[in-house]
Amino acid sequence: MRFATYTAKDEVFYGAVHDEGMIALSPEFPQWPTLRDVIAGDGLAALEDAAQDKPVTHSDVTYEIPVPNPEKILCVGVNFPDRNAEYKDGSAAPKHMSLFPRFARSFTGAGRSLIRPPENHTLDYEGEVAIVIGKGGRRIKAEDAYDHIAALTLCNEGTIRDWVRHAKFNVTQGKNWDNSGAIGPWLVPFTDAAQLDDARIETRVNGEVRQEDTLNRMMFPIREEIAYISTFTTLVPGDIIITGTPTGAGARFDPPKYLVPGDVVEVEVEGIGILRNTVEDEFDTDEFGEEKA
Repeated sequence: MRFATYTAKDEVFYGAVHDEGMIALSPEFPQWPTLRDVIAGDGLAALEDAAQDKPVTHSDVTYEIPVPNPEKILCVGVNFPDRNAEYKDGSAAPKHMSLFPRFARSFTGAGRSLIRPPENHTLDYEGEVAIVIGKGGRRIKAEDAYDHIAALTLCNEGTIRDWVRHAKFNVTQGKNWDNSGAIGPWLVPFTDAAQLDDARIETRVNGEVRQEDTLNRMMFPIREEIAYISTFTTLVPGDIIITGTPTGAGARFDPPKYLVPGDVVEVEVEGIGILRNTVEDEFDTDEFGEEKA
């Protein structure tokens, strides 16, 4: 079963996803105002039970980020061998993983537009699997890491490429433009290691496959990500770890293939779903990049 946060008639709900729409469940669980609270209360199984044989309550909905206002969103960078080779610096696989934070405001929901800002037009895509922490902890052992995952979702970790080069060791400003990325469309409860170990991820732009790889080729597997991150910070329910993107981002083409208004970007993993977003400009600008009157 899949669970989503969505807006219908200007009201935010969470519920179960049905082929014909949504089954609102939040009104039945006032003790859990959001899906983040559901996860903290180990309540996904209760939602599944509650959704059985219930009718669809909403057919016209807008997806929100599945877990609202997570305490932490941490992203793992350069985590596939071919991605590391893209940098052409002759370096071997790094000893430790690269990490950076993203803020919830930098993401939008499925079906919405990624926003290209007027300050810079190097908006790029990065398709990734995101894990949602269910059971918190500190110094979690790698062999126990999967016990701490509540659910899986997808991410387009949209990036303003020129802005990740504004400092020597800092990519944060290029990774946190409002609504530059997306998470969703829903949560799939994590029940089996094969959901991650055997997963293949594919990113398409206007139907053209740009990225494809399997998660078992990650330089830092998800078990290690959880173990490493929890060494220095306590993971709490609802935290999101965005696990790494394969080679093939737009910046790596010659010339680069950055996203432009009207593009459609899809990130797909079998068993999780498809995260689909369009692209639009934040402002309507003229040929010189100036906002039109």
